[in-house]
Amino acid sequence: MAGHSKWANIQHRKGRQDAKRGKMFTKAAKEIIIAAKAGGDPVGNSRLRAAIAAAKAINLPKDKIENAIKKGTGELAGGDILEMAYEGYGPGGVALIVEVATDNKNRTVAEVRHILSKHGGSMGESGCVAWMFDRKGVITLEKDKYTEEQLMEVALEAGAEDVTDEGESWEVVTAAADFNAVREALEAAGVEMQSAEFTMVPQNEIEVDVETGRKLMRLVDALEDNDDVQNVHANFDLPDELLAELG
Repeated sequence: MAGHSKWANIQHRKGRQDAKRGKMFTKAAKEIIIAAKAGGDPVGNSRLRAAIAAAKAINLPKDKIENAIKKGTGELAGGDILEMAYEGYGPGGVALIVEVATDNKNRTVAEVRHILSKHGGSMGESGCVAWMFDRKGVITLEKDKYTEEQLMEVALEAGAEDVTDEGESWEVVTAAADFNAVREALEAAGVEMQSAEFTMVPQNEIEVDVETGRKLMRLVDALEDNDDVQNVHANFDLPDELLAELG
């Protein structure tokens, strides 16, 4: 899809291979908590359904899913989590959007600002880079379970923009307004999703040199290692030399 960088693809694969299970569980549970604030019944809460599907895809235990839902609805303590997005810049003038879920926004903003500064970046004002990105829905599916034709028949009919081959998986891309309709059409067709979420896709990308690419990768890794950071979006594309090293 337009604006979906090679870096995004590498980052996605790298995240699957390298992410610590505990970190993945924490992110998934927080998304369930936030989603459940709008209602604890997944039948009537599409975001909660998607969050539960994503949690099951990484084998988050059933009791942790149930507890996260109860935290979100207020049945259990621990649901005071806010979701926010910080905007800023990385090395080479690359635009960054850092999405967080936190129970202490003062702590989180200080930590994000420190990470950015330490790695040659800086925090910006709200709205400084968001205009460079489009909000899209992205649904990921196992490559060996479905053919491209099967997915396109269901997804495009429901309003998806594209179905792309991401190496180890299929990716269905939708406009934000069509995300739920496409996800529900795939569900109705019996398609199992690895993940279903909104993301920020850059309208244009900056191709950086190898040195800047390494700095940016270290910055993104440091941000993603923070317990409150849910997602990092950036508008850079890595040079082929660096992509080859990453495999």
